[in-house]
Amino acid sequence: MASKIIEITDLKSQTPHYCRLLGLDLGSKTIGLAVSDAMQTIATPLETIRRVKFTKDAELLCAIIEREEIGALVMGLPLNMDGSEGPRVQSTRAFIRNLSPKIEIPVVLWDERLSTVAVTRTLLEADASRKRRAEVVDKMAASFILQGALDRLRNL
Repeated sequence: MASKIIEITDLKSQTPHYCRLLGLDLGSKTIGLAVSDAMQTIATPLETIRRVKFTKDAELLCAIIEREEIGALVMGLPLNMDGSEGPRVQSTRAFIRNLSPKIEIPVVLWDERLSTVAVTRTLLEADASRKRRAEVVDKMAASFILQGALDRLRNL
């Protein structure tokens, strides 16, 4: 059975009571990953995957989903500032469409506007070097995206 895209409001009814969520920040060269705890309260940066080809990327994601016992994906949706959908949203939707037959867990699309900006600002305030920022910004952005979704879940 392929996964399906669901609304955040349906997440609790579509997943096991205690399960971890995987946050994804999809970029053209990397995929930032973050994972929640089983109580779905806090997001923790996990890793950054360097993208190769879709098949290899999907295999790695499937292995991580299994290893981390993930119940659902929270995928950052890179909307334009005015809320419209541009080429990056189309690319994200295509990625999910292709990944969907390979996974059996639901996918939530989460508005990720300004996530990378917010994370970069935080890293600059922490005086992180340019090299260090480049190493962690994607997984931190995934964590920011996932935490936003977790906070929304808590307030439902």
